[in-house]
Parts: sequence; structure tokens; C-alpha cells
Amino acid sequence: MSLSPPASRDPIHHRRIDCRGYRRADGLWDIEGHLTDTKTYPFVNSFRGELRPGEPVHDMWLRLTLDDEFTVVAAEAATVAGPFAICPAITPAFAKLEGLKIGPGWRRAVQARLGGVHGCTHLVELLGPLATTAYQTIGAWRARHEPQLERDRPPSHLDSCHALARDGEVVREHYPRWYTGPGSGG
Repeated sequence: MSLSPPASRDPIHHRRIDCRGYRRADGLWDIEGHLTDTKTYPFVNSFRGELRPGEPVHDMWLRLTLDDEFTVVAAEAATVAGPFAICPAITPAFAKLEGLKIGPGWRRAVQARLGGVHGCTHLVELLGPLATTAYQTIGAWRARHEPQLERDRPPSHLDSCHALARDGEVVREHYPRWYTGPGSGG
């Protein structure tokens, strides 16, 4: 089911987020995100002058290099276009992500290092989709290429949404070892 038909409307703003996951030759993982914001009308920006419809107000990139345990080994940010001359100056701060592990507490740790004036709102927002892309990249690759991996703890994505509730049917079928619902014996 898709959304219901909208009311009559005019397009104003378009945010595009593209995230991709890569397996590197050295065994690490690159998770990259690209964010662009465009308007459908021309306007004058005090730093860049007139921006044409479709010309990016924001054009930003972020790459996280991770190990198999989802620990950030390296982080790199780039601001190709922003509304102010100072915008690209904050990108080196994203190296503060190095050493953090994507998992429980990730958002809180990101905010502690890069929240407010210590980061860029748009690049920090991009870290949410990048974290999800990391799970979908690394977890899927490892399940396909390393099926013998036996873990002593449940996969971290269990209980992350209603479909993956540990007492639900999806977990019973796909992760029976970690199922806690009726008939689980626990």
C-alpha cells in the first residue's frame, strides 16, 4: 500500500540521501552517504549569490570506514556546497567518530561529540541512515559469506522494530535461537 493521493500542491524543496556500502580489499568496510538539498525556485544566497532551481544548497558527503565489529576506524566528511563560507570548516571534526561503535548508544555518542555547534546538523543527520546501511551491508555480507559464524549474543538488530520483536513470528522463523515468545521454553 502506498500513500493516499495528495492534495493539490507545488514542489518546493527536495532532499536526496544516497547511502552505499562497500567491502574493501583490506577486509574493512566503507559506508558512504551523500546528501543534497535543492529548491524548485531561484533565490539569492549571501555567500554564493543566486542559486538556480535544482542547484544544491547543500551537497555533502560522509564516509565511515568500519571493521567487522562496526567500530569506526576512519571518518571523513566533505562539504562541496553549503549556504555559508564557513560550512566546510567543520568537516575535520567528524574524525571524532573514530573509535565509536555503531550499536546501542551510537546516537548519544555522536551527539556528545558532534552535537550543536560541534558539528553540522546535516552531516550528523546523515549518520542515522549510514548506521542502518552499515548493518544492511556488513550483516548481509557476513550472513551470506560466513554462515558458520555462531554468536554468543543475539543479533543487535533484534527488538529494533516491531517486525523484529524477539517474541514475534519473524524472529521465531528466522532467528529461532533468540525467540522468546510462546513455546520458546524460556
